[in-house]
Amino acid sequence: MARIFITGSADGLGHLAAKHLVKEGHKVVLHARNENRGNDALGKVPGAEKVLVADLTEVEEVKRLADEANASGTFDAVIHNAGVYRTAGELIFKVNTLAPYILTCLMNRPERLIYLSSGLHMQGDPGLSGFDNGSVNYSDSKLHVILLAKAVGRKWQGVYANAVDPGWVPTKMGGPGAPGNLEKGIQTQMWLAVSNDGEVKVSGRYFYHKKEKRYLDEADDVKVQERFLQLCGEACGVRFPGDE
Repeated sequence: MARIFITGSADGLGHLAAKHLVKEGHKVVLHARNENRGNDALGKVPGAEKVLVADLTEVEEVKRLADEANASGTFDAVIHNAGVYRTAGELIFKVNTLAPYILTCLMNRPERLIYLSSGLHMQGDPGLSGFDNGSVNYSDSKLHVILLAKAVGRKWQGVYANAVDPGWVPTKMGGPGAPGNLEKGIQTQMWLAVSNDGEVKVSGRYFYHKKEKRYLDEADDVKVQERFLQLCGEACGVRFPGDE
C-alpha cells in the first residue's frame, strides 16, 4: 500500500486517479484550489485521507501547501496533475510550471514523482523565452515539466521522476469532443506511482500508455535543464536543492 499526493484532484484526471487508487487500497491525499472544491472532492472520493487546499496561482500558497504536505509525513509518490490550459499566459506559468517546481523543491522527497505533460510539448520553446516576462503558453509549460522530471532524475539518486502524456481525453480541460480514452489517460500515472514492475523503476523518461514515447530532443540538453532550474528559482525565490 502506497501513500500518494495528487495535485488538482478535485476533478478531471486527478480525481479519477484518486478514486481508482483509493479503491485499490492506497492512501490518497487530495488537493483543491479552495475549500468548497476541497469539500466536494472529499465527498466524491470516499476513503481519501484528507484534502489540502491551495491556489496554485499564488506562489506563497504553493509554499504553504508544501509545508502542510510535509507536516503529514513523506509520501511514497506525488502526482503533479494540476494544470490549466485556455487561460492567460501568466496563470499557465504559475500553475503548470512554477507550482510543480516549488513543490518538488520544498516537499519531502518521495520515492516517485510523476509529472503530467502533453504531446503538445513538442511545440514548446527550449529557449525558455517566456521566463523573461512570466508568461508562457501551454506547450511551453508541458516542455517545462519534462525538463523538471529529467533534471530531478539526473540529480536525485533514489527518486524515480518521470513525465506522462495522458493523451487528449474528454475532461473539462480536454473538452467533450476529445478522442482519447479516459481510463487509459489515468493508467500510466497510477502505474508509475504504485507498480513494482521493473519498467517503472527508471527516471527521466517520458511515457504514453505505459510505453516510452518520443519527446523533444532538446529536453535531454543538460544546459537547458540547468537554465530551466535557474530561471524557476529566480522567478519564485526557491532554489533547487543543492543549487544554493
